[in-house]
Formats: sequence, structure tokens, C-alpha cells
Amino acid sequence: MARNYSVRVFSVLLLLTIGVAALAQGPTPSAQPKPALASDAIPQDRMQQYSDLAVEWMRQYLQVDTTNPPGNEGRAVAWFKKILDQEGIENRTFEFAPGRGNIWARIPATGTAKKRPLILLSHTDVVTSDPSHWKVPPFSAEVVEGSMYGRGAQDMKCEGLAQLVALVMLKREKATLDRDIILLATGDEEVDDLGTDWMIERQRDLLGNPEFLMTEGGENPLENGRVKYIGIDVAEKSPFWIHLVAHGRPGHGSRPIADSAPNRLVRALEKIVGYRTELKVLPAANEFLTAMAAYETPQRARWFRNLRQAVKDPEFQKEVEQDSSLNYMLRNTISLTMLGGSKQTNVIPGEAWANIDVRLLPGDDPQAFLASLRKVVDDPNVTVEPLRKEQFQPANASSIDTVLMAAVRKTAAKYFPGTPVVPRMSSGYTENQRFRQLGVVSYGYSPYTATPEEGSSEHGDNERIRVEELRRGFRVLYDVVNEVAGGNSRH
Repeated sequence: MARNYSVRVFSVLLLLTIGVAALAQGPTPSAQPKPALASDAIPQDRMQQYSDLAVEWMRQYLQVDTTNPPGNEGRAVAWFKKILDQEGIENRTFEFAPGRGNIWARIPATGTAKKRPLILLSHTDVVTSDPSHWKVPPFSAEVVEGSMYGRGAQDMKCEGLAQLVALVMLKREKATLDRDIILLATGDEEVDDLGTDWMIERQRDLLGNPEFLMTEGGENPLENGRVKYIGIDVAEKSPFWIHLVAHGRPGHGSRPIADSAPNRLVRALEKIVGYRTELKVLPAANEFLTAMAAYETPQRARWFRNLRQAVKDPEFQKEVEQDSSLNYMLRNTISLTMLGGSKQTNVIPGEAWANIDVRLLPGDDPQAFLASLRKVVDDPNVTVEPLRKEQFQPANASSIDTVLMAAVRKTAAKYFPGTPVVPRMSSGYTENQRFRQLGVVSYGYSPYTATPEEGSSEHGDNERIRVEELRRGFRVLYDVVNEVAGGNSRH
């Protein structure tokens, strides 16, 4: 009996010793707690209220028709203002053209030691749509099989909605902030960008010398139920549209002319389409493709992990030619988009023209590229000129070593554990370019995930976003903002 008692005591002491040692070592890697974020402190019932608001406000916002042209963004401005006024959030509205406007709102820093502001930028206009090709009317905001349909659901009323809800949460939760948070919703991004240009030119003081800006451009692809990566646009290519005009002797279509304008144009375009611009490896592309190597075939993975050598490999060069997602990141691209000639089939015109869409990498000189294109064409009877000389905006990029990027990484670790956060370069234009010229670190960032089918509905038919994304996206953005603005919510 005494011996059994001694054995039991020894066993208990041994287990206690092991337990204390384990506590001293901390949890195993798999048991490491997820990082605590500001929204974790908000009671569940209040978080549910915000979630419901996000869905209802998105429904309302999608029903505001801001098709551009003509825009009519004043409707969206009025919608934003009604909510901001109800919430007691400082705001101002501006009309840059009849029926077209911008809205600015701000949650001020709460302390005396203020850092430079963070701007949350969105555009309120949307592209045109053809209702006959949609399952539901484009401005109905109907929910079908768990997704809300509407023009702007992906581009970019969803981000504007998340920014609005995040601002309201900052106000209601009395967030402690060490920098102003500015919401800016502008018009005309889809056509001439008049709204943002107007704010920069006429209301620069309201922007407060911002340090950071976040707007559209990010990409978080959802494939086979998993988020592949969190893509942050830190660089963009610049549109450099080119107009070619070929000149020749006009005549009757029944008597061919060997050096007619259309024939000259076709020969020039054949040279341009066959022109292979130099492959270049920029930091954003290098880091992005290195991270993507894990998802690739062994050969592509080897190339992606050593891009600077890969661009010298003829086999990789062929691969780039066949993969549009690689091609745009590694070179200046040329796309033939428009052609024009005679208005009658039996008339050989004296002029024939074409437009090509050139996208230049950050740092490349448009005049040098134009000279190289003229050399390729090599025909004195074909002019090669910029289509919009006064509107060229040089491509630019933002640093990735910032507290904002760190905030995105920390937040992603909570919501999408194990998913890489990677910088990327956009093939298209966003308003980031305008603000980078002012010295603002500007990122394309989305708090939402999207399947390939959902992503491709942007500017297409049946544009939509899953309701579950609407219920989560605003919270993700709220946590990013709190991380970069220096304080958790207090109650």
C-alpha cells in the first residue's frame, strides 16, 4: 500500500515537472496564437451590426447608377454624405462639373503627436453595362446564390463600401489614432480622372501632406478554396498610346496600288507586332514571381527563383511570349487595338491609320521608346506619334519597406494564415500614379478575395461579389487601418 502511494506521488510530481517545463518553453509552433487585432476587442453583437450594415449599404450603393459616361457621381456623393452626416463624421463635398462631384471625410488623430495622414481613396463612377447580357439588372443589387450582382461590385464600389464602414467603426469605437484617416471618393476615374485631378489642383490642403494612400489595384485570388496570395500593387505601367498614319496615293478599289496607304500601314503594323521589346526584371516583379515559384512546375519554379538569369534563356523567352501574365511584368508591351481606312469598300484611301496601346515599365523614357518604334517602322510615309501628348504620366512605384506594408502582413496573418503577402505590378492604370508623384506611398490593396470568375466580371457581364466577402472585408480593412494608425479601439 505504502509502495503504491509512493509510486502515485512520484508520477504526479513527474507530470507536474513536465508541464512546467512545457509552459516555460511556450506553445508549439502549430499552437502559436494568431496576432490580436483591433477588431478582436469589439463585442460580437456590435460586429454583427457592422456586418449587416456592410451588406445593406452595399446594396444601396450598387443601386446608385453612376455609369460613366455621363457619370452623375453627384448621386453617390449625396449617398455618402447622408451616412457621414448621420454618423457625425466631418465631411465636405465638391462639384467639379454639373452633376459630378467628390466627397472628402476625416477622422482626426486623437493625440498631439501626429503622423502624416492615411488616405482611403475610391472612385464612385462605373463603366457601362448591357442589361441584356446580365442575369439580373446591373443596378438591382440582387443576391443570387450568395453573391450580390451589380455594376461596380468589383470595380470599385466594394472598396468604397469597406472604407466607409471602416471610417464609421473608427468613429463609433472611439479608436485611438496617431494620424488622420481621410476618406476620399472621387468621380470620373473610368474616363478622364477629372475628380482626383480637381482635388489635387484645388484642394491640396485637405489632403494633409499624406504619408500613405490605399486604393484599388490589389488582388487576392481564391483558387480551389484557398487564397493563393495577398497581392499589393506597388508599381504600375504607364499608358503611352500611339497613333500611326500611313499616306499613299488614293484610287479606285478595282485597280490595286502597291504602295497605297492601307498596304503601307499593314507592313508597318506587321513590323510592330513582330517587335520584341527588351525583357527587364524590376524589384516588384522579381519578388512576386519568386513567391509564386512554389505554385509552379519545376522548370518554371527554377526560372522564377532566378529571373535575372532566366530572361537570357531562349526557352524562358518563349514562355514569356505565350503567357500574358508574365509578359506584361517583364517588358514594355504593344497591343494593336484600332484600325481605320476608307469608308467605302471600292475606294482606296489616301490615308489609313491605327492606334496601338503601349504600356511602359516604371523608369522607361517615352521619347526613347517612340524613337525605337519609328526605327522599327522605317517608312517616311508612315507617321508615328503619341495619341495624347499632354496626358502622359510617367510610370512609378512605391517602397515596400513601410509600416503600411507591415500592417497588411500582420493583418493577413490573422485572416489568411500561411498566405504570402507579395508586392506586384499592375498592367493597368490606377490613381496611385497621381499620388506617387506627390511623394505619397500608394498601394493598390483589396480586403476581399475573388475567384477567377468573379475577378473577370470586372468591366464584364454579371459583375458580382460574394456576400460573405462583404461581411468580412470591411473588418480586414479596419484592422489594417488601426495597425498603421497606431492604436486599438477603446471602449
